[in-house]
Amino acid sequence: MKKVAIIMGSDSDLPIVEKAFPVLREYGIPFEAHVFSAHRTPDEAAGFAAAAARQGFGVIIAAAGMAAHLAGALAAQTTLPVIGIPIGGAILDGMDALLATVQMPPGVPVATVGINGAANAAHLAAQILALSDPDLTGRMNDKREAMRAQVRKKDAALQEKLAQACE
Repeated sequence: MKKVAIIMGSDSDLPIVEKAFPVLREYGIPFEAHVFSAHRTPDEAAGFAAAAARQGFGVIIAAAGMAAHLAGALAAQTTLPVIGIPIGGAILDGMDALLATVQMPPGVPVATVGINGAANAAHLAAQILALSDPDLTGRMNDKREAMRAQVRKKDAALQEKLAQACE
């Protein structure tokens, strides 16, 4: 199975980014996490992205706040899918990071999840990898069915509560 690379622009992003870890573990997807900055360690970030496919990665998740150029800088160095996680900040609540992540020039796309959306980034990475892994597709289908069952159970409990209130 291909691995997922999770790159964050700063270790201060870890409390958000680590929400992706249990999702990837649940699906049995191997991953690595690293800190590379688009601005402070551009050569290291570019080198990692350029070598990622040869190193067995299938998807890169990149998390950054403020100027949030990390996802785009990585996407410029690889043809692997790159998923951007805009990190919320104190100044514009992450809108600056969202816009910086999602606004990419033609030919260098970055798939972008919502602000602080690390869990969804992991689910999207799993969906991408599942395109070539039937076992992973099965695990994802099982997870979706479990989510549906949970919602149906909550609805049944609500209907019971409403019925009791009408008595």
